[in-house]
Amino acid sequence: LGDAVDEVLFVPYAVVRIPHDELAASVGRWFEHLGVRLRSLHAEADPVAAVQEAQAIAVSGGNTFQLLREMHARGLIDPMRGRVRAGVPYVGWSAGSNVACPSVRTTNDMPIVELPSFDALGLVPFQINPHFTDATIPNHGGETRSERIEEFLALNPDATVVGLREGTWLSVEDDTVRLGGPHAARLFRAGRAPQEMAPGPLTI
Repeated sequence: LGDAVDEVLFVPYAVVRIPHDELAASVGRWFEHLGVRLRSLHAEADPVAAVQEAQAIAVSGGNTFQLLREMHARGLIDPMRGRVRAGVPYVGWSAGSNVACPSVRTTNDMPIVELPSFDALGLVPFQINPHFTDATIPNHGGETRSERIEEFLALNPDATVVGLREGTWLSVEDDTVRLGGPHAARLFRAGRAPQEMAPGPLTI
């Protein structure tokens, strides 16, 4: 977040089964360890103004479709995109990383609500598949995660997808993308074999 940030604006809308007050209190304790206080968007009378004033923005995991629907409903897409492109730090995990992409079409979540659009913030020019796994479930006859991503690319051949394994993250600043954590990420492009990318600077 940088030394200049002492408050983060938290976007809790992805979480469905936990009250927003309870979630904000729990997440706030983790930010306290960083010396950063948390201000939750759900408690703000004017969410757009809160985004426009934010020093930094943090978006939680949960259900990506619910998160994006609430962001659209509150008119947050353009203000949030504008603030981050102007240099405000953005931290997103799971669903929060999905909405940083051009669209949410590579989320793993069930579409529990209907969206006005799959378009998201477009903070990065590629798609992310968080919680990416090579694992297969015994006696499961459905597609693997890789096969589902390849289906997406068959219909969207100009897209690029980064499969992020558990415990890894992407740090993006200007045009520099770095992979952190203990595992490689998997890069998917249409018509090419998937590529394993080791932690460190990435070319995407």
